Amino acid sequence: MDRGIEYPGGNCVNFAVYARQLGAEAAYLGVFGDDEPGRFVRSCIEAAGVGTAECEIRPGPNGLTEIQTVAGDRRFVRWNGGGVTASDPVRLHGLDYVATFDHVHSSVYSAVEPELRTLRQTRGLVSFDFSTEEEFRTDDYLGEVCPAIDLALVSCGELDQQRLWSELRRFRSHGAALVLGTLGERGSVLFDGRKFFHSRAAPVAGTFVDTMGCGDAYLAAFVVEMLDGGWRRDILPGTSLIHRSMKRAARFAARQCTVDGAFGFGRQVTPEPAA
Repeated sequence: MDRGIEYPGGNCVNFAVYARQLGAEAAYLGVFGDDEPGRFVRSCIEAAGVGTAECEIRPGPNGLTEIQTVAGDRRFVRWNGGGVTASDPVRLHGLDYVATFDHVHSSVYSAVEPELRTLRQTRGLVSFDFSTEEEFRTDDYLGEVCPAIDLALVSCGELDQQRLWSELRRFRSHGAALVLGTLGERGSVLFDGRKFFHSRAAPVAGTFVDTMGCGDAYLAAFVVEMLDGGWRRDILPGTSLIHRSMKRAARFAARQCTVDGAFGFGRQVTPEPAA
């Protein structure tokens, strides 16, 4: 809002685009509104090299969020509840398509919790972003989601070390195989059920723009490196692979701080005419 520019983005969209930037084949599976913003976002995703062939277009508004940047940090002002992406979310009609992927990512904003256990029938690993809201940290919610995922991403920037370790253990106790806590400039911590792994944040090389998409960039780089290193559901990742993946993720997240919006493609907002 402070720039008068609108950008494409969103947790799962960003993850797919960043994975593609890192050399992985990636596609987005979701719902677009049949309005102009929906067409704009879809065109940008495809221009970034990410497929959308299996997506659906439904009557209603596309998801829209209003954001302010304050001293480089993004502040969420308001949103429309995700539009049709959340009110009429994607549902799996068979597993032939998703079963072709090594990894599937989703989040609390995708309204796909009922589909997660179905995904366990495929060989693909599943990551899930729990964001920051307390409603997505209750034991009931974790009990529904964690048994169906292989990697939980948890924003923990406000927690001290003892509370952080306790929170990561709690996610792990509900069934998530790996739990990755991001701490902003303090780095990140991963818990695999046996030990904690810490990684420092990487310095930003270049002109700092904002923090939009940094968490998504971190997760995408971590997952791509882990998959390249042989991570599979039945193979517990080793210490060297975890450390290497966290370092690569930190560097990629730092680079994201120099990018306008989530992955560019910004366009000037046309002011609405006065009443």
